[in-house]
Amino acid sequence: MGMSAAAIAAAAGGRLAGASRATGASQAGTEQATSRAPRFAYVGSFTSEARKARGDGISAYRIDPESRRWARVQALNKEVNPGYLAVDPKRPVLYAVHAEANHVSAFSVNDTTGELTLINRQSCGGDNPVHLALDATGRFLVVANYGSGSVAVFRVGDGGSLESRTDLVSLQGEPGPHRAEQSAPHPHQCPLSPGGRFVIVPDKGLDRLFVFKLDTAKGTLLPADPPSMKTRSGAGPRHIAFNPHLPYAYVINELDSSVAVYRVGESGALQPLQILPSVPATFTGDNTGAAIDAAPSGRFVYVSNRGHDSIGIFRADESTGLLTPIAWEPTKGATPRFIGLDPSGARLYAANQRADTIVEFDVNTASGLLTATGRIVITGMPVCVVWR
Repeated sequence: MGMSAAAIAAAAGGRLAGASRATGASQAGTEQATSRAPRFAYVGSFTSEARKARGDGISAYRIDPESRRWARVQALNKEVNPGYLAVDPKRPVLYAVHAEANHVSAFSVNDTTGELTLINRQSCGGDNPVHLALDATGRFLVVANYGSGSVAVFRVGDGGSLESRTDLVSLQGEPGPHRAEQSAPHPHQCPLSPGGRFVIVPDKGLDRLFVFKLDTAKGTLLPADPPSMKTRSGAGPRHIAFNPHLPYAYVINELDSSVAVYRVGESGALQPLQILPSVPATFTGDNTGAAIDAAPSGRFVYVSNRGHDSIGIFRADESTGLLTPIAWEPTKGATPRFIGLDPSGARLYAANQRADTIVEFDVNTASGLLTATGRIVITGMPVCVVWR
């Protein structure tokens, strides 16, 4: 599933090359989504020698509205391990967590050029921050500290600056059975549910999904009732995605390469409904699950597999939320740590960490299937992509 030398040469210089081959419903979906097409993309990448990294920190790209090619306009290559990023939907501000540096940063966005300027930084209150999410009010930023097993909350100023930490919660529970990966709590993500009522934290180390209510007056995390849901032993829940229209959530489990479906109750309680493999039954090699995303329609769920190096495509039943596997699309590169749909929902991008590529796919909005467009961004060790 590696990329050819010709493809690499065509994409050199950090630009997307090649022509889209979208047809039928995929093309129609692309046209309908034009109004939501992003102008800029931002890529976080690992940089430290300890990780044998080749990244350029945070890279900003301008997206041509006609050709859809990406052109890099800035590389903040002195930023240490800027992994996951978050864009403020209301203000021209971008946030980043920095593994090993153990801080979180805020950057202002130039709406004309897309370039970033540092506003300020704050200590994340723990070790190895891996994910962050802005609440619906725009007043609080939630950060998951993988290494120290904690979740932090920061107040956000009117201009997007990071102010005081308002809460720091340590996760508690019995570690899972995997000796190397589950010796302690390891929260891997901290997104807010649709509507912003709950923060749900998949903890890979404890085989649990923690649920909190965010007090938007004080910036504190209040345990829901019940405060967590136990997953299958040794599953290693990593990331979660939400059906945008129905009360269902989908979890990619890293360690046992499975996808689980949960119903989300009014109190935030999670009811397990289904679990199924994230890779084909015929695949007998090693694999770990990584990322997950749900289509804007709520009809399809996409997961990434590291080892099988694929995107698993699942159809979601519109009444029950249950998943049915449709296909597995090669990511055309090794170790797809991240996958994500752009805001239009018409394109999906796979960030292949070990291949140093971001591969673009057109989405057939009727069938859910993916078609590689031939456009590939060459960039060192990509970890996350966000759009504005």
